[in-house]
Amino acid sequence: MVTTTFLNLNPEKRTKIQEALLTEFSTHPLAEAQVAPIVKGARIARGAFYKYFDDLTDAYRYIYGVAMKDIHTRIDQEVATQTFNPEVYVQQVSSFVDGVMSSHYRQLIEMHLTRNESLVGNNDDSQADRLSSREWAAMILSHEAIKQILINPDRREMVLSRFRDALNLLAGKGNI
Repeated sequence: MVTTTFLNLNPEKRTKIQEALLTEFSTHPLAEAQVAPIVKGARIARGAFYKYFDDLTDAYRYIYGVAMKDIHTRIDQEVATQTFNPEVYVQQVSSFVDGVMSSHYRQLIEMHLTRNESLVGNNDDSQADRLSSREWAAMILSHEAIKQILINPDRREMVLSRFRDALNLLAGKGNI
Protein backbone atom coordinates (compact mmCIF):
# COMPACT_ATOMS: atom_id res chain seq x y z
CA MET A 1 0.00 0.00 0.00
CA VAL A 2 1.21 3.47 -0.85
CA THR A 3 2.79 5.01 2.24
CA THR A 4 1.75 8.14 4.08
CA THR A 5 5.26 9.43 3.36
CA PHE A 6 4.34 9.53 -0.33
CA LEU A 7 0.90 11.00 0.29
CA ASN A 8 2.49 13.76 2.40
CA LEU A 9 4.97 14.80 -0.31
CA ASN A 10 4.57 18.26 -1.72
CA PRO A 11 2.11 18.19 -4.63
CA GLU A 12 4.75 19.06 -7.23
CA LYS A 13 7.00 16.12 -6.28
CA ARG A 14 4.05 13.73 -5.98
CA THR A 15 2.85 14.80 -9.45
CA LYS A 16 6.30 14.18 -10.93
CA ILE A 17 6.32 10.65 -9.48
CA GLN A 18 2.77 10.03 -10.72
CA GLU A 19 3.80 11.11 -14.22
CA ALA A 20 6.77 8.73 -14.15
CA LEU A 21 4.52 5.89 -12.98
CA LEU A 22 1.99 6.69 -15.68
CA THR A 23 4.68 6.71 -18.37
CA GLU A 24 6.17 3.37 -17.29
CA PHE A 25 2.89 1.54 -16.79
CA SER A 26 1.34 2.97 -19.97
CA THR A 27 4.18 1.68 -22.12
CA HIS A 28 5.10 -1.57 -20.37
CA PRO A 29 2.95 -4.36 -18.97
CA LEU A 30 3.37 -4.77 -15.23
CA ALA A 31 5.34 -7.99 -15.75
CA GLU A 32 7.92 -6.06 -17.81
CA ALA A 33 7.91 -2.75 -15.93
CA GLN A 34 11.01 -1.64 -14.07
CA VAL A 35 11.80 0.70 -11.21
CA ALA A 36 14.82 2.29 -12.96
CA PRO A 37 12.85 4.30 -15.56
CA ILE A 38 10.41 5.44 -12.88
CA VAL A 39 13.09 6.80 -10.56
CA LYS A 40 14.92 8.37 -13.48
CA GLY A 41 11.76 10.06 -14.80
CA ALA A 42 10.73 11.21 -11.34
CA ARG A 43 14.28 12.24 -10.43
CA ILE A 44 14.19 10.37 -7.13
CA ALA A 45 16.54 7.85 -5.56
CA ARG A 46 15.74 4.16 -5.94
CA GLY A 47 15.48 3.91 -2.15
CA ALA A 48 12.84 6.66 -2.17
CA PHE A 49 10.69 4.55 -4.51
CA TYR A 50 10.67 1.77 -1.91
CA LYS A 51 9.99 4.30 0.82
CA TYR A 52 6.80 5.28 -1.05
CA PHE A 53 5.68 1.90 -2.45
CA ASP A 54 6.12 -1.74 -1.38
CA ASP A 55 6.96 -2.83 -4.93
CA LEU A 56 6.01 -2.25 -8.58
CA THR A 57 2.61 -3.89 -8.12
CA ASP A 58 1.86 -1.50 -5.27
CA ALA A 59 2.91 1.47 -7.41
CA TYR A 60 0.80 0.15 -10.31
CA ARG A 61 -2.27 -0.27 -8.13
CA TYR A 62 -1.78 3.26 -6.84
CA ILE A 63 -1.54 4.95 -10.25
CA TYR A 64 -4.39 2.86 -11.67
CA GLY A 65 -6.51 3.89 -8.70
CA VAL A 66 -5.65 7.54 -9.37
CA ALA A 67 -6.74 7.08 -12.99
CA MET A 68 -10.04 5.47 -12.02
CA LYS A 69 -10.83 8.20 -9.48
CA ASP A 70 -9.98 10.87 -12.00
CA ILE A 71 -12.23 9.61 -14.83
CA HIS A 72 -14.73 7.28 -13.22
CA THR A 73 -18.32 8.33 -12.94
CA ARG A 74 -20.30 6.32 -10.44
CA ILE A 75 -23.59 4.70 -11.26
CA ASP A 76 -25.47 5.54 -8.11
CA GLN A 77 -28.81 6.83 -9.35
CA GLU A 78 -30.37 3.36 -9.08
CA VAL A 79 -29.35 2.98 -5.45
CA ALA A 80 -30.61 6.47 -4.60
CA THR A 81 -33.95 6.06 -6.33
CA GLN A 82 -34.46 2.31 -5.89
CA THR A 83 -35.17 1.98 -9.61
CA PHE A 84 -33.46 0.04 -12.35
CA ASN A 85 -33.09 2.20 -15.42
CA PRO A 86 -31.05 0.53 -18.20
CA GLU A 87 -30.52 3.85 -19.99
CA VAL A 88 -28.69 5.25 -16.95
CA TYR A 89 -26.19 2.40 -17.19
CA VAL A 90 -25.80 2.82 -20.97
CA GLN A 91 -25.22 6.55 -20.55
CA GLN A 92 -22.71 6.05 -17.75
CA VAL A 93 -20.75 3.45 -19.76
CA SER A 94 -20.75 5.74 -22.78
CA SER A 95 -19.60 8.70 -20.66
CA PHE A 96 -16.89 6.62 -19.00
CA VAL A 97 -15.57 5.42 -22.37
CA ASP A 98 -15.57 9.00 -23.70
CA GLY A 99 -13.70 10.08 -20.57
CA VAL A 100 -11.06 7.40 -21.05
CA MET A 101 -10.65 8.15 -24.76
CA SER A 102 -9.95 11.82 -24.05
CA SER A 103 -7.83 11.17 -20.97
CA HIS A 104 -4.08 11.06 -20.58
CA TYR A 105 -4.75 7.74 -18.79
CA ARG A 106 -5.99 6.05 -21.99
CA GLN A 107 -2.82 4.01 -22.64
CA LEU A 108 -2.61 2.98 -18.98
CA ILE A 109 -6.19 1.72 -19.00
CA GLU A 110 -5.75 -0.10 -22.31
CA MET A 111 -2.58 -1.74 -20.93
CA HIS A 112 -4.51 -2.70 -17.81
CA LEU A 113 -7.34 -4.28 -19.77
CA THR A 114 -5.15 -6.16 -22.24
CA ARG A 115 -2.14 -7.16 -20.12
CA ASN A 116 -2.37 -6.34 -16.41
CA GLU A 117 -5.91 -6.96 -15.19
CA SER A 118 -5.30 -10.65 -14.49
CA LEU A 119 -2.10 -9.83 -12.59
CA VAL A 120 -3.60 -7.41 -10.09
CA GLY A 121 -7.29 -8.27 -10.06
CA ASN A 122 -9.73 -6.17 -8.09
CA ASN A 123 -9.07 -5.78 -4.39
CA ASP A 124 -12.25 -3.86 -3.57
CA ASP A 125 -15.23 -6.20 -3.51
CA SER A 126 -16.91 -4.28 -0.67
CA GLN A 127 -19.10 -2.24 -3.04
CA ALA A 128 -20.12 -5.31 -5.04
CA ASP A 129 -21.06 -7.14 -1.84
CA ARG A 130 -23.74 -4.52 -1.11
CA LEU A 131 -25.42 -4.78 -4.51
CA SER A 132 -28.53 -6.73 -5.36
CA SER A 133 -28.10 -9.55 -7.88
CA ARG A 134 -29.51 -7.35 -10.65
CA GLU A 135 -27.22 -4.42 -9.75
CA TRP A 136 -24.24 -6.78 -9.58
CA ALA A 137 -25.08 -8.23 -13.01
CA ALA A 138 -25.42 -4.71 -14.44
CA MET A 139 -22.04 -3.77 -12.93
CA ILE A 140 -20.34 -6.83 -14.47
CA LEU A 141 -21.97 -6.14 -17.84
CA SER A 142 -20.93 -2.47 -17.60
CA HIS A 143 -17.29 -3.35 -17.01
CA GLU A 144 -17.27 -5.88 -19.83
CA ALA A 145 -18.90 -3.40 -22.23
CA ILE A 146 -16.29 -0.78 -21.31
CA LYS A 147 -13.49 -3.28 -21.85
CA GLN A 148 -14.79 -4.40 -25.24
CA ILE A 149 -15.30 -0.83 -26.47
CA LEU A 150 -11.87 0.37 -25.30
CA ILE A 151 -10.09 -2.59 -26.84
CA ASN A 152 -12.02 -2.33 -30.11
CA PRO A 153 -13.58 1.15 -30.51
CA ASP A 154 -14.99 0.29 -33.95
CA ARG A 155 -17.47 -2.04 -32.23
CA ARG A 156 -18.81 0.63 -29.87
CA GLU A 157 -22.35 0.87 -31.26
CA MET A 158 -22.76 -2.91 -31.48
CA VAL A 159 -21.50 -3.39 -27.92
CA LEU A 160 -23.72 -0.61 -26.56
CA SER A 161 -26.72 -2.09 -28.37
CA ARG A 162 -26.12 -5.56 -26.91
CA PHE A 163 -25.45 -4.03 -23.51
CA ARG A 164 -28.75 -2.14 -23.68
CA ASP A 165 -30.60 -5.34 -24.72
CA ALA A 166 -29.07 -7.29 -21.81
CA LEU A 167 -29.98 -4.56 -19.33
CA ASN A 168 -33.54 -4.48 -20.65
CA LEU A 169 -33.73 -8.23 -20.01
CA LEU A 170 -32.59 -7.61 -16.43
CA ALA A 171 -35.30 -4.95 -16.14
CA GLY A 172 -37.91 -7.45 -17.41
CA LYS A 173 -38.33 -5.59 -20.70
CA GLY A 174 -37.60 -7.77 -23.68
CA ASN A 175 -37.20 -11.35 -24.81
CA ILE A 176 -34.25 -13.67 -24.63
